[in-house]
Amino acid sequence: MNIPGIEFLIDRNGRKKVVLIDLKKHKLLWEDLFDAYIAHQRRNEPRESLTQVKKMLEVKAKRRISTVRHRREVYR
Repeated sequence: MNIPGIEFLIDRNGRKKVVLIDLKKHKLLWEDLFDAYIAHQRRNEPRESLTQVKKMLEVKAKRRISTVRHRREVYR
């Protein structure tokens, strides 16, 4: 298979060992491959439920709001 901007390096036994990707032509492909790699690396990490993530974000937002209010009071 010949794909412009993608080359395979083959070992002595004819097996593909390395792929060279022209990032100017295939930047999005590389980003997708990299994202898949990261997801694969993290597959055994503990996960948070959507509910827990929403609660954590709400807490952080409330902290930011109180920090901004405090700064406004200090600098008045």
